[in-house]
Amino acid sequence: MTEVQTRPVLSTAQPEDFFQLLKPRVMSLVVFTAATGLIVAPGSVNPLVAAIAILCIAVGAGAAGALNMALEGETDALMRRTRGRPVAAGRVRKNDAMAFGVILSLFSVMLLGMNTNWLAAGLLAMTIVYYAGFYTLLLKRRTPQNIVIGGAAGAFPPVIGWAAATGHAPWQAWLLFLIIFLWTPPHFWALALYRVEDYRKAGLPMLPVTHGNEFTRLQVLLYTFILFAGCLMPFIYGMSGWLYLAVAVVV
Repeated sequence: MTEVQTRPVLSTAQPEDFFQLLKPRVMSLVVFTAATGLIVAPGSVNPLVAAIAILCIAVGAGAAGALNMALEGETDALMRRTRGRPVAAGRVRKNDAMAFGVILSLFSVMLLGMNTNWLAAGLLAMTIVYYAGFYTLLLKRRTPQNIVIGGAAGAFPPVIGWAAATGHAPWQAWLLFLIIFLWTPPHFWALALYRVEDYRKAGLPMLPVTHGNEFTRLQVLLYTFILFAGCLMPFIYGMSGWLYLAVAVVV
């Protein structure tokens, strides 16, 4: 009787694979919007404190992305747009991606709390849990409104930036939240129209899959009108001047 020896499967992950887990393109948007909230907030912030705050928010967003990829590796592997992601392609183990996301989450939240205040840290923690837990695990497979409700996760960074600067999250910060919240559905549904077969194959109830392309285009148009109105709010409520209004109308 021969003894069969088993060897542990060696990881093929490279440093760039872990960087890709952070969804760097999404992080760039998070950095921009968080910095906007931090700059627009009243008062002044030490540049070093501001830089560390932006870093923490970016790392927290990356941690949420890593957790999302860990939880959705099998689904990502079914779609052309996402099958090259590190977990879906098998370059990074699911457990490794999960551990990476958890460690970065704890690091970013604790550092943000110690560097600025615990309101900002709490908002960052809530954002990570909202995206990785509420959106990824509960919403995405259950409702065609997944991106509408789940899109709130991507709208929190300017509120976190404002809270990091002032220790408060007043209604003005939530106007910035509203702009990104309203932007997310037409942005994502426009992408979904070109990837509808991928979502159908993966069993995800995206709006083009459940209601068809024409209905989705109508929703994109309606949300765009609402987004336009939302973008005027900072001017109407005195948060910005005529330059902002001109740029917002043109864009």
